[in-house]
Order: sequence, then C-alpha cells, then structure tokens
Amino acid sequence: QVQLVESGGGLVQAGGSLRLSCAASGRILSFNPVDWHRQAPGQQREFVARINPDGSTDYTDAVKGRFTISRDNTKRTVHLQMDSLKPEDTAVYYCFVEYRDSTFRRVSSWGQGTQVAVSS
Repeated sequence: QVQLVESGGGLVQAGGSLRLSCAASGRILSFNPVDWHRQAPGQQREFVARINPDGSTDYTDAVKGRFTISRDNTKRTVHLQMDSLKPEDTAVYYCFVEYRDSTFRRVSSWGQGTQVAVSS
C-alpha cells in the first residue's frame, strides 16, 4: 500500500494562509483523484477538495474561493493552498487517494494527518 506523507500544518491567525503538501512514491498521485479531508474535534471527517487526473477540481462550499488544490507531477505532490483562514477551518487535515494495485484490487490510502489551528 502506498504511503502518503502530509506536511505544512501549523498555527495561524484568522485571515492568514497555510500550504499543505501530500507526497507519495510512484505516480499514484498523478493518475488518480486525490482528496483532502478534514476532521475537527468531536466531528466527523469531511471532504474538503479533490483534484482529478485531468486537473479538474472540486471543493466543498465552505472553502470555495479560499482554498486551492493543485498537483506537481514532477515532485509527485499534491498541495492545498489555504488562504483567508477562519477559526472554523481548525482541524486535522488528511490526504486520501484510491487506486488499483498491480492485481487491479481497489486500495484506499490515508495520510497520517496534519494539524491546522486558526486563532481568532
């Protein structure tokens, strides 16, 4: 199973910015849809953004216009640029990808998560 490694979380004041990164070996992130999800304390994990292999993107309404998901194929990395952060964006952010392995079995992989905290 491919391992996803997230980085870039931290503490920021409201209105500030952070850039999260998700890295993986091989071309998994280039050839499959990649999601960012988040989980706030006491709440269920929720979808944040997706980038498809063709570069098209999708966002949950709460982050549209503030977050941007992108892919760097040369570095095999997916980024989540988060601007105009709000306290309600505070959560652990997870990278997620679903792909087929060499036997065409569907495999789901989550990163370990990176904490984002936004102070008011």
